[in-house]
Amino acid sequence: MPKSEIHPKWYPDAKVICNGEVVMTTGSTKPELHVDVWSGNHPFFTGTQKILDTEGRVDRFMKKYGMGSTDTAASTEKKGTKESDK
Repeated sequence: MPKSEIHPKWYPDAKVICNGEVVMTTGSTKPELHVDVWSGNHPFFTGTQKILDTEGRVDRFMKKYGMGSTDTAASTEKKGTKESDK
């Protein structure tokens, strides 16, 4: 049996609040949890995530490891050359 008077109060229906609206409920030791980001507004989960390519780093990586992006593959096919011919 757990000892009495040493455990925090448990709230089985604690409200998770994001931008002023209740987005879900969960169990917690606090009655309300205020969050900035949750799966409903995070770009990864909503499908709006964008890769920021500063100074062509992604393209350099793709070329270095032979992964060529779709743009590079399309341009080489138009020219009639293959990566293996180089």
